[in-house]
Amino acid sequence: DSRRGVEIPLGRAGATKHQRLALGHGTSQHVLVSGKTGSGKSTLFHAMIVNVALRYSPDEVQLYLIDFKKGVEFKPYATHALPHARVIAIESEREFGLSVLERLDEELKLRGDVFRGAGVQDVASYRDANPEARLPRILLIIDEFQELFVKEDRLAQEAGLLLDRLVRQGRAFGIHVILGSQTLAGAYSLARSTLGQMAIRIALQCSESDAHLILSEDNTAARLLNRPGEAIYNDANGVVEGNHPFQVVWLSDQQRSELLVRLKNWARGRQTVDPPTIIFEGNVAADQAQNSRLIEVSDKAPSSSDAAIVWLGAAVAIKEPTHVQLFRQSGANVLVVGQDQPMASGILATAAASLLYRQLTHDPTATDQFLVLNGLRNDEDQHDPWLRINQHLPVVLPVVGPQRATEELEKWYAELERRLEDPEEKFTPRYLLIHHLARFRELRRDEDDFGFSSFDEPEKAMSPSKMLGKILKEGPTLGMHTLVWCDSYNNVARCFDRQVLRDFDSRIVFQMSPNDSSNLMDSPAASRLGDHRAYLYSDDRGEVEKFRPYGT
Repeated sequence: DSRRGVEIPLGRAGATKHQRLALGHGTSQHVLVSGKTGSGKSTLFHAMIVNVALRYSPDEVQLYLIDFKKGVEFKPYATHALPHARVIAIESEREFGLSVLERLDEELKLRGDVFRGAGVQDVASYRDANPEARLPRILLIIDEFQELFVKEDRLAQEAGLLLDRLVRQGRAFGIHVILGSQTLAGAYSLARSTLGQMAIRIALQCSESDAHLILSEDNTAARLLNRPGEAIYNDANGVVEGNHPFQVVWLSDQQRSELLVRLKNWARGRQTVDPPTIIFEGNVAADQAQNSRLIEVSDKAPSSSDAAIVWLGAAVAIKEPTHVQLFRQSGANVLVVGQDQPMASGILATAAASLLYRQLTHDPTATDQFLVLNGLRNDEDQHDPWLRINQHLPVVLPVVGPQRATEELEKWYAELERRLEDPEEKFTPRYLLIHHLARFRELRRDEDDFGFSSFDEPEKAMSPSKMLGKILKEGPTLGMHTLVWCDSYNNVARCFDRQVLRDFDSRIVFQMSPNDSSNLMDSPAASRLGDHRAYLYSDDRGEVEKFRPYGT
């Protein structure tokens, strides 16, 4: 029963004694952990997580696990679906970490309202008065929490304020914060006043300067630690009198996996249905299978007034997946720019599959409402998402290469002209997808667009480039939307001038130069993007959202 607190075995404190982490008693509410690489900090966190899961049910304790390291320490808890975990973040982004803090801040306020309504002041009193109530204690564990403060920016300020509120007010509401770091030194960090509120300190092997920071100025015991897993537990804000040396319990990967399998099997027999665990894996592409709304929305019968939804990837925050809504309005086209072909293919293929599935559910002949211009060469078949899509669909999606692109584009343009003659008719949506724009030489701007033509030359037939420009400009209001991937901004500029570029209200940008990023989204931010990351920029609203694109 966690109503009075939580006790977690950590290791041996002697031949017969065991060291326990006690949370929820007096000032022992939050924990600060420090230890250099190889000191056993990860082993300590595994001991905390597994032992709390073995001792308490998810009704008693819930876990929010965030790892900012370039590793996968918390991956087993996602793989084995640890029932206690509400959030698991692996190789997390700062933005996602902030969203977790915001979620817990909302929980803090919600519990405050509940307690005031019940006339109580803490978890124990509330649960005594409401024995049937489900109000678990919450453990927030952040490894390498210093990553939240690597920059002195708005995000760091907000994270600092939220962590401070959780540390100062979490005690009464059953929310406990456990922060780990290799070092507490550095120009940017959590405010010392906040760290001072964390009475429990666990020091592993560390430098002399960190020994002072984790414990206190006159407590240098931590610098004498010389074995991995050797640690000092101190629940007296670091003063010497509070030192309790111990050895962290060793739990092998195999033992941990076996225990997690047992927990998973036990959880299947529970009567309580928990919401799905939110999993953020920053080291891999986003998974379409985790987007429950993709099928839910695709199953809904489309109407002429509905906005089609293009799913792009997983948000770098606790929110619904990143997406674009294609309303029947000017600019409702999508431009993807960047050299990462698997990411671009994942975005366009997911968009095509979800849009096509939605149409096919209600119209088996809907393939004529799609056209894919595929610029990949035959020797790139192993990277071709359209081959795989057509292998798994009950119908064949129309896909043509550069040789037939002009012929098919003329048909698409003829349909636009037909719709322009009767703009009041409720036309069926149509979607043009261009995969690798740079491979379509016919779609590059005409020479006269660059100022080389003579006014005396006779008028020529409309070029494929100008047909595409008119489709981009006039098509969206008539239900004809275009999605384009181009590998670089230079190649975008060869095909679209600044005016045509404005017909792409939604732009997805991968990592690129600061100058190219500024041309596409009025900010150099894309130059700092890492692997499996992209920005969605909305030109009409001037809004930017970071996300993890879907893989192929």
